[in-house]
Amino acid sequence: MKPPFNRIVVVGGGTAGWMTASALATALKGTTVELVESEEIGIVGVGEATFPSIRNFHRLLGIDEAEFLRATNGSYKLGIEFRDWRARGERYFHTFGDFGDLSGSAAVWGQHRRLGEAGLGSLDEQCLSSVMARQGRFEVPREEDRYNYAYHFDAALYAAFLRTLALRRGVRRTEGRIVEVARRADGGVDRLALADGRVVAGDLYLDCSGFASLLLGRALEEPFIDFSHWLPVDRAWACPSERMGAEVAPYTRATALEAGWAWRIPLQNRIGNGYVFASRYIDEERAREQLLRQLDNPALAEPRLLRFQTGHRARAWVHNVVALGLSSGFIEPLESTSIFLVQRGMGRLIDLLLAGAPLTEAVLANFNGAMARQFTRVRDFIILHYCLSARRDSALWRAMASMELPETLAFKIHAWRQSGTLHQYDEEGFDQTSWLAIYAGMGHWPERADPTLGDVERAVALRGLRWRRERIAEAVAAMPAHGAYLRGRLGR
Repeated sequence: MKPPFNRIVVVGGGTAGWMTASALATALKGTTVELVESEEIGIVGVGEATFPSIRNFHRLLGIDEAEFLRATNGSYKLGIEFRDWRARGERYFHTFGDFGDLSGSAAVWGQHRRLGEAGLGSLDEQCLSSVMARQGRFEVPREEDRYNYAYHFDAALYAAFLRTLALRRGVRRTEGRIVEVARRADGGVDRLALADGRVVAGDLYLDCSGFASLLLGRALEEPFIDFSHWLPVDRAWACPSERMGAEVAPYTRATALEAGWAWRIPLQNRIGNGYVFASRYIDEERAREQLLRQLDNPALAEPRLLRFQTGHRARAWVHNVVALGLSSGFIEPLESTSIFLVQRGMGRLIDLLLAGAPLTEAVLANFNGAMARQFTRVRDFIILHYCLSARRDSALWRAMASMELPETLAFKIHAWRQSGTLHQYDEEGFDQTSWLAIYAGMGHWPERADPTLGDVERAVALRGLRWRRERIAEAVAAMPAHGAYLRGRLGR
């Protein structure tokens, strides 16, 4: 069926804007797509870490991986290494691999926990991509391999890459600063007035204007649901540093600090660094000093301060405005979910437009409900990283340990603690394996073991875990170092 809108206007460039414009131009043939952005405003544009779903987006757009990596100074990402989260000096990985079976007598984690054999090593050693990450190795998985991967890249270069692609596919770019948003009688947006007097009009407006939320937040005044009670971080210092040596770590690093955590994102040409912190527990200058002390290599520029609020707009779609990206909401970047949330919203929107059915109030309510639940599920997963910590060495960590949890998260933790159940809701952003990785990494185990684990003889279970661990070690030993593989992939 023909999409119900003939002319779609995307407000704002950056990653969200150009992802949206390129996807619309690819999926909605015959629909006019115009993107309005201003070079005066600029974008957040720091080193970006992503979630494996981005590869689905690239496949839909027909993006060549090597071309993309060359254009964005990109590298591969197997997951995240967490340092000092449970306690100082400890680390664990949340990777995009698997731990084998998750339930019943064949549960790898259950048998590993039951046996308690020191010779088996950590549970991480039962996960192929965790071992790859620890050893700094990488290769694109074969069809039979059970691990996934994502990317690190320069966000500004990625936006420019998608901009070129979108323009080739017919997107019209309008340079200009929006000074007025004119409303229709029913409350929707009628047209946009630019500083130079030009007017831009469309049937549907996609707000990708970042934290400004120019249409949904400012013009339509959609209320904001604040998550800062549970996630108090509200600032970030960002700073690039030199990359030394030939090797590039195939994972993001997140190090817990006094009032938040520091990221480290390795690109081909530099390292992206930042400190996400709660201003109620540390002043900005002290946080800046802590970030600079975290750098492995010399800084390439002065740190840049970003301010934000964690939460989301009550509704993402109001009248003829749909917000995607930071304009709809923001969850701190601990698990690299910003682009993932853009994709989820964009995918739902495009499916509805392609269906061509009437966009009734009920349809919009379903869309808004799904997006609100998506933010809530991601919120709960991020809180999990804080609330399981054994750290009590600063005000932030003491506060996170004592706060009352959202009921949805409290129920999940209770189900796990009581019986080892990895409960899942609808609209989850992270699967059972991801939840297990955080529980295990934080040393948070069920109080009761599944009785069916005992159906497997101890010797048989031990032999099976040793075999899996040895096969993983052999496979990783045959893989190239990540930096060498990346250079080969790029023809360098």
